[in-house]
Amino acid sequence: MAVDTLRSHSAIKLIFTQGASITTRLVVAALMSISLMVLDHRYNHLESLRSALSVLLYPVQYLASLPLLLSESASDAIISRNELEEQRENLHQENLQLRARLQKFEALEAENMRLRGLLDSSFKVGDRVLIAEIIAVEQDPFRQQVLINKGKNSGIFEGQPVLDANAVVGQVTHITPFNASVLLITDAAHALPIQVNRNGLRTIALGTGLINRLELPHLPNNADIQVGDLLITSGLGGGFPSGYPVAEVIEVRREPGQPFASVIAQTTAHLDRIREVLLVWTLDPDSAIESQQQRASADDQEETAESEEAP
Repeated sequence: MAVDTLRSHSAIKLIFTQGASITTRLVVAALMSISLMVLDHRYNHLESLRSALSVLLYPVQYLASLPLLLSESASDAIISRNELEEQRENLHQENLQLRARLQKFEALEAENMRLRGLLDSSFKVGDRVLIAEIIAVEQDPFRQQVLINKGKNSGIFEGQPVLDANAVVGQVTHITPFNASVLLITDAAHALPIQVNRNGLRTIALGTGLINRLELPHLPNNADIQVGDLLITSGLGGGFPSGYPVAEVIEVRREPGQPFASVIAQTTAHLDRIREVLLVWTLDPDSAIESQQQRASADDQEETAESEEAP
Protein backbone atom coordinates (compact mmCIF):
# COMPACT_ATOMS: atom_id res chain seq x y z
CA MET A 1 0.00 0.00 0.00
CA ALA A 2 2.82 2.39 0.87
CA VAL A 3 4.58 1.53 -2.37
CA ASP A 4 1.47 2.44 -4.40
CA THR A 5 1.19 5.81 -2.61
CA LEU A 6 4.81 6.67 -3.37
CA ARG A 7 4.35 5.77 -7.01
CA SER A 8 1.28 8.05 -7.36
CA HIS A 9 3.14 10.99 -5.80
CA SER A 10 6.06 10.49 -8.16
CA ALA A 11 3.75 10.44 -11.17
CA ILE A 12 2.04 13.74 -10.09
CA LYS A 13 5.45 15.35 -9.58
CA LEU A 14 6.56 14.29 -13.07
CA ILE A 15 3.41 15.80 -14.57
CA PHE A 16 3.97 19.24 -12.99
CA THR A 17 7.67 19.30 -13.80
CA GLN A 18 7.17 18.60 -17.49
CA GLY A 19 7.50 21.53 -19.96
CA ALA A 20 9.63 24.69 -19.96
CA SER A 21 11.61 25.71 -16.94
CA ILE A 22 10.48 28.38 -14.50
CA THR A 23 13.04 30.88 -15.79
CA THR A 24 11.84 30.44 -19.35
CA ARG A 25 8.23 30.94 -18.31
CA LEU A 26 9.19 34.07 -16.37
CA VAL A 27 11.00 35.53 -19.37
CA VAL A 28 8.04 34.76 -21.63
CA ALA A 29 5.61 36.35 -19.17
CA ALA A 30 7.80 39.45 -18.93
CA LEU A 31 8.00 39.80 -22.72
CA MET A 32 4.24 39.41 -23.04
CA SER A 33 3.68 42.05 -20.39
CA ILE A 34 6.03 44.48 -22.08
CA SER A 35 4.38 43.84 -25.45
CA LEU A 36 0.92 44.44 -24.01
CA MET A 37 2.04 47.69 -22.36
CA VAL A 38 3.58 48.94 -25.60
CA LEU A 39 0.50 48.06 -27.60
CA ASP A 40 -1.74 49.71 -25.01
CA HIS A 41 0.39 52.82 -24.82
CA ARG A 42 0.74 53.32 -28.57
CA TYR A 43 -2.46 51.97 -30.03
CA ASN A 44 -4.88 51.74 -27.07
CA HIS A 45 -5.85 48.22 -28.07
CA LEU A 46 -6.58 47.24 -24.44
CA GLU A 47 -8.89 50.14 -23.61
CA SER A 48 -12.03 48.15 -24.29
CA LEU A 49 -10.67 45.26 -22.26
CA ARG A 50 -9.81 47.59 -19.40
CA SER A 51 -13.30 49.07 -19.49
CA ALA A 52 -14.88 45.66 -19.41
CA LEU A 53 -12.65 44.56 -16.54
CA SER A 54 -13.41 47.78 -14.60
CA VAL A 55 -17.14 47.09 -14.94
CA LEU A 56 -16.66 43.55 -13.74
CA LEU A 57 -14.41 44.60 -10.86
CA TYR A 58 -16.58 47.56 -9.71
CA PRO A 59 -18.72 45.48 -7.29
CA VAL A 60 -15.57 44.01 -5.80
CA GLN A 61 -14.02 47.47 -5.42
CA TYR A 62 -17.23 48.85 -3.93
CA LEU A 63 -17.45 46.00 -1.42
CA ALA A 64 -13.80 46.46 -0.53
CA SER A 65 -14.26 50.21 0.07
CA LEU A 66 -17.65 49.88 1.81
CA PRO A 67 -16.28 49.58 5.37
CA LEU A 68 -14.22 52.72 4.89
CA LEU A 69 -17.20 54.63 3.45
CA LEU A 70 -19.43 53.51 6.31
CA SER A 71 -16.89 54.53 8.91
CA GLU A 72 -16.40 57.95 7.31
CA SER A 73 -20.16 58.47 7.05
CA ALA A 74 -20.66 57.51 10.70
CA SER A 75 -17.83 59.81 11.74
CA ASP A 76 -19.33 62.71 9.75
CA ALA A 77 -22.73 62.06 11.29
CA ILE A 78 -21.29 62.06 14.80
CA ILE A 79 -19.31 65.22 14.11
CA SER A 80 -22.34 66.90 12.55
CA ARG A 81 -24.53 65.96 15.53
CA ASN A 82 -21.96 67.31 17.98
CA GLU A 83 -21.65 70.51 15.99
CA LEU A 84 -25.42 70.88 15.86
CA GLU A 85 -25.69 70.31 19.60
CA GLU A 86 -22.99 72.90 20.20
CA GLN A 87 -24.65 75.38 17.84
CA ARG A 88 -28.01 74.81 19.50
CA GLU A 89 -26.52 75.44 22.92
CA ASN A 90 -24.78 78.60 21.68
CA LEU A 91 -27.99 79.84 20.08
CA HIS A 92 -29.92 79.07 23.27
CA GLN A 93 -27.48 81.10 25.37
CA GLU A 94 -27.49 83.93 22.85
CA ASN A 95 -31.28 83.92 22.83
CA LEU A 96 -31.37 84.17 26.62
CA GLN A 97 -28.94 87.08 26.55
CA LEU A 98 -30.93 88.88 23.86
CA ARG A 99 -34.18 88.35 25.75
CA ALA A 100 -32.58 89.73 28.92
CA ARG A 101 -31.36 92.76 26.97
CA LEU A 102 -34.81 93.18 25.44
CA GLN A 103 -36.36 93.21 28.90
CA LYS A 104 -33.85 95.87 29.95
CA PHE A 105 -34.61 97.91 26.84
CA GLU A 106 -38.33 97.66 27.55
CA ALA A 107 -37.72 98.79 31.13
CA LEU A 108 -35.59 101.70 29.90
CA GLU A 109 -38.24 102.63 27.36
CA ALA A 110 -40.93 102.61 30.04
CA GLU A 111 -38.71 104.68 32.33
CA ASN A 112 -38.06 107.13 29.50
CA MET A 113 -41.79 107.49 28.91
CA ARG A 114 -42.39 108.07 32.63
CA LEU A 115 -39.67 110.72 32.80
CA ARG A 116 -41.00 112.42 29.71
CA GLY A 117 -44.45 112.43 31.31
CA LEU A 118 -43.01 113.96 34.47
CA LEU A 119 -41.12 116.57 32.47
CA ASP A 120 -44.26 117.46 30.59
CA SER A 121 -46.16 117.64 33.87
CA SER A 122 -43.54 119.92 35.38
CA PHE A 123 -44.07 122.41 32.57
CA LYS A 124 -47.83 122.22 33.05
CA VAL A 125 -47.84 122.97 36.79
CA GLY A 126 -45.75 126.10 36.31
CA ASP A 127 -44.03 125.71 39.71
CA ARG A 128 -40.54 124.76 40.75
CA VAL A 129 -40.26 120.97 40.79
CA LEU A 130 -37.73 118.23 41.57
CA ILE A 131 -37.89 114.66 40.31
CA ALA A 132 -37.37 111.95 42.94
CA GLU A 133 -37.36 108.17 42.73
CA ILE A 134 -39.30 105.82 44.98
CA ILE A 135 -36.83 103.48 46.72
CA ALA A 136 -39.12 101.65 49.18
CA VAL A 137 -42.79 100.96 49.85
CA GLU A 138 -44.38 100.58 53.28
CA GLN A 139 -45.03 96.88 53.93
CA ASP A 140 -47.78 97.51 56.51
CA PRO A 141 -51.08 96.82 54.66
CA PHE A 142 -52.80 99.52 56.73
CA ARG A 143 -50.28 102.22 55.79
CA GLN A 144 -50.05 103.83 52.37
CA GLN A 145 -46.56 105.30 52.46
CA VAL A 146 -43.42 105.32 50.28
CA LEU A 147 -39.79 106.37 50.69
CA ILE A 148 -38.09 108.63 48.12
CA ASN A 149 -34.40 109.27 47.45
CA LYS A 150 -34.47 113.04 48.11
CA GLY A 151 -34.20 114.62 51.52
CA LYS A 152 -33.26 117.71 53.48
CA ASN A 153 -30.07 118.19 51.45
CA SER A 154 -32.27 118.69 48.37
CA GLY A 155 -34.40 121.32 50.09
CA ILE A 156 -37.36 119.02 50.83
CA PHE A 157 -39.70 120.21 53.61
CA GLU A 158 -42.46 118.53 55.63
CA GLY A 159 -45.91 118.90 54.12
CA GLN A 160 -44.50 119.39 50.63
CA PRO A 161 -46.90 118.30 47.85
CA VAL A 162 -45.88 115.29 45.78
CA LEU A 163 -47.25 114.55 42.29
CA ASP A 164 -46.72 112.12 39.46
CA ALA A 165 -47.25 112.77 35.74
CA ASN A 166 -51.04 112.60 36.17
CA ALA A 167 -52.16 113.92 39.53
CA VAL A 168 -51.55 114.40 43.25
CA VAL A 169 -49.72 111.55 45.00
CA GLY A 170 -49.32 112.65 48.60
CA GLN A 171 -47.34 114.78 51.06
CA VAL A 172 -43.92 114.61 52.64
CA THR A 173 -44.27 113.63 56.30
CA HIS A 174 -40.76 112.83 57.54
CA ILE A 175 -37.34 113.99 56.31
CA THR A 176 -33.77 112.79 56.70
CA PRO A 177 -30.72 114.34 55.03
CA PHE A 178 -30.87 111.90 52.10
CA ASN A 179 -34.47 110.64 51.84
CA ALA A 180 -38.02 111.40 52.84
CA SER A 181 -41.27 109.60 53.64
CA VAL A 182 -44.35 110.41 51.56
CA LEU A 183 -47.85 109.73 52.90
CA LEU A 184 -50.13 108.82 49.99
CA ILE A 185 -53.53 110.46 49.66
CA THR A 186 -55.19 107.05 49.97
CA ASP A 187 -53.83 106.47 53.49
CA ALA A 188 -56.62 106.27 56.05
CA ALA A 189 -54.98 109.08 58.06
CA HIS A 190 -54.82 111.50 55.13
CA ALA A 191 -57.39 114.22 54.35
CA LEU A 192 -57.23 116.49 51.32
CA PRO A 193 -59.33 119.60 50.59
CA ILE A 194 -60.76 119.22 47.08
CA GLN A 195 -63.42 120.69 44.84
CA VAL A 196 -65.48 119.43 41.94
CA ASN A 197 -63.98 120.82 38.77
CA ARG A 198 -67.37 121.03 37.04
CA ASN A 199 -69.13 123.32 39.53
CA GLY A 200 -66.59 124.29 42.21
CA LEU A 201 -68.29 122.29 44.97
CA ARG A 202 -65.82 121.99 47.87
CA THR A 203 -65.39 119.11 50.30
CA ILE A 204 -62.76 116.85 51.91
CA ALA A 205 -61.41 113.64 50.33
CA LEU A 206 -60.37 111.01 52.87
CA GLY A 207 -58.13 108.03 52.27
CA THR A 208 -59.73 104.60 52.57
CA GLY A 209 -56.60 102.50 53.07
CA LEU A 210 -57.04 101.06 49.58
CA ILE A 211 -54.35 101.97 47.07
CA ASN A 212 -56.66 103.71 44.55
CA ARG A 213 -59.79 104.72 46.46
CA LEU A 214 -60.92 107.93 48.18
CA GLU A 215 -64.20 108.73 49.87
CA LEU A 216 -66.08 112.02 50.20
CA PRO A 217 -68.05 111.51 53.44
CA HIS A 218 -69.42 114.99 54.08
CA LEU A 219 -71.54 115.71 51.02
CA PRO A 220 -75.30 116.12 51.56
CA ASN A 221 -77.73 113.90 49.72
CA ASN A 222 -78.79 116.76 47.47
CA ALA A 223 -75.22 117.80 46.57
CA ASP A 224 -74.55 118.41 42.87
CA ILE A 225 -72.05 115.62 42.26
CA GLN A 226 -72.18 112.77 39.77
CA VAL A 227 -70.16 109.88 38.40
CA GLY A 228 -67.35 111.08 36.14
CA ASP A 229 -66.75 114.39 37.93
CA LEU A 230 -63.09 115.37 38.19
CA LEU A 231 -61.88 116.30 41.68
CA ILE A 232 -59.05 118.83 41.96
CA THR A 233 -57.22 120.43 44.87
CA SER A 234 -59.03 123.47 46.23
CA GLY A 235 -55.98 125.15 47.74
CA LEU A 236 -57.67 125.54 51.14
CA GLY A 237 -55.56 124.75 54.18
CA GLY A 238 -52.31 125.67 52.43
CA GLY A 239 -51.11 122.09 52.06
CA PHE A 240 -51.66 121.79 48.33
CA PRO A 241 -51.85 124.54 45.73
CA SER A 242 -55.15 124.72 43.92
CA GLY A 243 -55.90 123.18 40.55
CA TYR A 244 -54.05 119.84 40.72
CA PRO A 245 -56.06 116.74 39.63
CA VAL A 246 -56.83 114.32 42.45
CA ALA A 247 -59.44 111.72 41.50
CA GLU A 248 -62.54 110.91 39.47
CA VAL A 249 -65.91 110.08 40.99
CA ILE A 250 -66.88 106.46 40.23
CA GLU A 251 -69.80 105.89 42.62
CA VAL A 252 -72.57 108.06 44.13
CA ARG A 253 -75.17 106.50 46.43
CA ARG A 254 -78.01 108.50 47.94
CA GLU A 255 -80.04 106.63 50.55
CA PRO A 256 -83.33 108.09 51.73
CA GLY A 257 -83.26 109.13 55.35
CA GLN A 258 -79.50 109.55 55.43
CA PRO A 259 -78.04 113.07 55.73
CA PHE A 260 -74.98 112.43 53.58
CA ALA A 261 -74.42 110.71 50.26
CA SER A 262 -71.86 107.95 49.89
CA VAL A 263 -69.34 109.08 47.25
CA ILE A 264 -66.33 107.01 46.14
CA ALA A 265 -63.60 108.31 43.85
CA GLN A 266 -60.70 106.64 42.06
CA THR A 267 -57.33 108.34 42.18
CA THR A 268 -56.03 109.77 38.92
CA ALA A 269 -52.42 109.04 39.93
CA HIS A 270 -51.26 105.45 39.45
CA LEU A 271 -50.24 104.95 43.06
CA ASP A 272 -49.69 101.22 42.72
CA ARG A 273 -47.05 101.46 39.99
CA ILE A 274 -45.35 104.86 40.10
CA ARG A 275 -41.55 104.86 40.10
CA GLU A 276 -40.75 108.57 39.96
CA VAL A 277 -42.56 111.54 41.54
CA LEU A 278 -42.46 115.33 41.38
CA LEU A 279 -41.77 117.39 44.48
CA VAL A 280 -43.42 120.79 44.08
CA TRP A 281 -42.46 124.22 45.40
CA THR A 282 -45.40 126.53 44.78
CA LEU A 283 -44.42 129.85 43.28
CA ASP A 284 -46.12 133.07 44.20
CA PRO A 285 -48.18 134.65 41.37
CA ASP A 286 -45.49 137.16 40.40
CA SER A 287 -42.82 134.46 40.28
CA ALA A 288 -45.12 132.18 38.29
CA ILE A 289 -45.79 134.93 35.73
CA GLU A 290 -42.07 135.70 35.51
CA SER A 291 -41.28 131.99 35.05
CA GLN A 292 -43.84 131.67 32.28
CA GLN A 293 -42.46 134.77 30.56
CA GLN A 294 -38.92 133.38 30.74
CA ARG A 295 -40.08 130.08 29.23
CA ALA A 296 -41.98 131.89 26.46
CA SER A 297 -38.89 134.02 25.73
CA ALA A 298 -36.69 130.92 25.61
CA ASP A 299 -39.15 129.21 23.25
CA ASP A 300 -39.20 132.28 20.98
CA GLN A 301 -35.40 132.38 20.88
CA GLU A 302 -35.27 128.68 20.04
CA GLU A 303 -37.80 129.10 17.22
CA THR A 304 -35.85 132.09 15.86
CA ALA A 305 -32.60 130.11 15.88
CA GLU A 306 -34.27 127.21 14.08
CA SER A 307 -35.75 129.53 11.44
CA GLU A 308 -32.33 131.12 10.85
CA GLU A 309 -30.68 127.72 10.43
CA ALA A 310 -33.34 126.57 8.00
CA PRO A 311 -32.38 127.18 4.28
